[in-house]
Amino acid sequence: MKRALASVSSPLQKEAKLSFESDLTALLPRLRRFARSLTHDAADADDLTQVAVERALVARASFAAGTRMDSWMYRIMRNAWIDTSRARTRAAQTFVAEEAGAAIGDDGDRAMEARAELDRVGRAMATLPDEQREAVALVLVEGLAYKEAAAVLDIPMGTLTSRLVRGRAALMERLGKAA
Repeated sequence: MKRALASVSSPLQKEAKLSFESDLTALLPRLRRFARSLTHDAADADDLTQVAVERALVARASFAAGTRMDSWMYRIMRNAWIDTSRARTRAAQTFVAEEAGAAIGDDGDRAMEARAELDRVGRAMATLPDEQREAVALVLVEGLAYKEAAAVLDIPMGTLTSRLVRGRAALMERLGKAA
């Protein structure tokens, strides 16, 4: 009887495992973008993404099916970043990798202007305190709802709103226009 039950649950377990892995894979670009907003360095962002994915795979059993994987992963990544930051000083800060300028393409002038503007916004975000930068990255860049972002950062929603307002105002001041 136990063998019969094991064979019945085995395909379900395999399906759940494949679903978890495919959902995690689909989330990788967003995770890397969030990692980039935390680290300011492409190589550090790749390392942080790898650490977060590794932790997620190890802690797969703690993920509650039916909940938002992106919020769960953002929290894992943020905690990994805190651990990493405490363990070492940050590397040189860049928002766009040097290699990005090599692949400008046909729309050279527009692409160059867009990259310059992106770099300018990246430098402005880098000047924000960590708390404000995290709030701006999660809500304005990643599109999380206030409640979800507050849960990821483990802070009250009012604190998130305050950090977001101050961060956005600081960005607008630094950029000289609506951010």
